[in-house]
Amino acid sequence: MTVASPAVRNNIEAGSYFDPVLQTEAIKLLPADYRVTERPIALVTLLGSCVAACLYDPMLQVGGMNHFMLPGGEAESVSSRYGAHAMELLINDLLKRGARRARLQAKVFGGGNVLSGFYSDPIGTRNACFVLEYLAAERIPVIAQDLGDIHPRKVCFFPQTGRTLVKRLPSARNDVIVDAERAYYGRLAREPAAGSVELF
Repeated sequence: MTVASPAVRNNIEAGSYFDPVLQTEAIKLLPADYRVTERPIALVTLLGSCVAACLYDPMLQVGGMNHFMLPGGEAESVSSRYGAHAMELLINDLLKRGARRARLQAKVFGGGNVLSGFYSDPIGTRNACFVLEYLAAERIPVIAQDLGDIHPRKVCFFPQTGRTLVKRLPSARNDVIVDAERAYYGRLAREPAAGSVELF
């Protein structure tokens, strides 16, 4: 059974689809989303300045992915749009399923500086630095990463094995991701950090 932050409707998990390229069942993650599962499926997400952390226990063959947009928030914030809470949710869910902290391995992706207007302190760079510092503090080894630069990415993670596919997307796709992120950041500026999932 897969644990998800969005509601499961009619026994079909939100975001589920069959991926014809990967030839497997897959679940698409959106910003402020996360999944943990031991099923033989792919977790898929698109990243611009956001970061996705993929954690798994290779012995137990359980893993998960999150997708966060901001490195940190107010101390009392429990929104998974913030990296600190998104990481906590992911790790705690893995531990509840029997994963051992000492066996956890991480692969991290995203943090591309795709948004203009953030030259002095770009959000992509801040997200990338945050996830590496967080995992170092938690003593979870990062065995693979593709962070930074200016490219958006598509990430496919197989939680049972830890196998990950990353595709840097062309500039034509970049416009779609940039527009979506700008709209989402606009919402963040207007809305309180309530709730565990925010979709755009």
